[in-house]
Formats: sequence, structure tokens, C-alpha cells
Amino acid sequence: MEQRLRRPTGRYAGKAASERQAERRQRFLDAALQLFGDAPGYRSTSVAALCEAAGLSTRQFYEEFRTLEDVLAVLHLQVNDWAQAAVLDALGTTGDLPFAERYGFVFRAYAASLTSDPRRMRIAFTEIVGVSPRLDEQRLSRRARWVELIRAEAASAVERGEAADRDYRITAAAFIGSVNGLLHDWSAGWVDATLDEIVDELVRLLLALLRP
Repeated sequence: MEQRLRRPTGRYAGKAASERQAERRQRFLDAALQLFGDAPGYRSTSVAALCEAAGLSTRQFYEEFRTLEDVLAVLHLQVNDWAQAAVLDALGTTGDLPFAERYGFVFRAYAASLTSDPRRMRIAFTEIVGVSPRLDEQRLSRRARWVELIRAEAASAVERGEAADRDYRITAAAFIGSVNGLLHDWSAGWVDATLDEIVDELVRLLLALLRP
């Protein structure tokens, strides 16, 4: 469909058109989180099935999105934004803690955001992979943002004398790769451990990489 359908304007039932649009969009995303993140998964979901789950029409779908891939793209960014918000909040409240405690607290906030809902894990680590070059680029772009966050924290630790003074570019990329791989394997049932054990091991790895 080359052009999206025209959206209604004005107020209805006490709500502006923009408010109704936002509510409809969120209903599609909530339905997508369920269908893509649980069953049947992104590749087995149709536009009709998503609309039925959202309780909306295909006309309303095409007012908001062009394809199901667009929905997955938005949902993937939303999951990452939730995790990033949890991390930034943790960073903002742990500035006075020793760095071992600080990073343990911060990483637990990250893991808690993702693992609080298994559907988020599946969106972040499974459904997004291999869909299209566009989504692969988006996934790698968001991973690069996590790498930069680790590099920035490493630079702060260097200034405080808590980490060795060196380039952490490769280290940060390796750590994020370890996080993604281990959390994916754990969520798939391939690693026999509790979430606390997984988080503890990743925190130990991060601290070992940063310590002088």
C-alpha cells in the first residue's frame, strides 16, 4: 500500500483524534507483544490475526503501519527503550556506591527489565534476528548504543581510579555479545541456572574486564 489511509480528525467520546490514534497504536503493539513474543511468533502471524488480537480492523492497521515488519521494528525499539530506562535510572541512583556494587545493581536492573516478561526476551533476542537487512541493521545499531554505554561507564571508572586506563571498545563489544548470547541461551532453556546465577556470572565478567 503506497499511501496510508487518512486518519480521522476532531473529537469523539471526549478524546482528540491524536489520543485515539495513540491508543489504537498501543493496542496493536500490545497484541504484537503477545503474538510475536509468545505464540505463534512473528513469522507465523498475519495482519488479520494481529488485528483480531487487537480488536481493531485492517483499515486501522494500515493507518498506523505499512507492514508487520514495521510493527516488529517498533516493538523491538520499545523493548530496548524499557531496558535502557531501567539502566539509566539505576545509574542515576548508584553514583556514590563502590563500582562493584554499582555495576551489579545496574546490570540487575537491565536483566530485570528484560526477564520480567519472557515475551520481551523473545522479541529482543530471537524474533528480530534474520528477518530482513533493515531489522538486522536496527538490531546492530541498538547493540552499538549498549556498547557505547559500557564504554562511557568504563571511562568514568578510569577517572575514579577503579578501572585500567585503556581502550574499552573491543571489551565493551565482547561483553554485550556475552550478555546477549547467555541471556538468549538461558531463555531458550539451554543453560541450567537461575536468573540470579546468570546475572552474578555476567557481573563478575564485567568487573573482571574493568578491574586494573
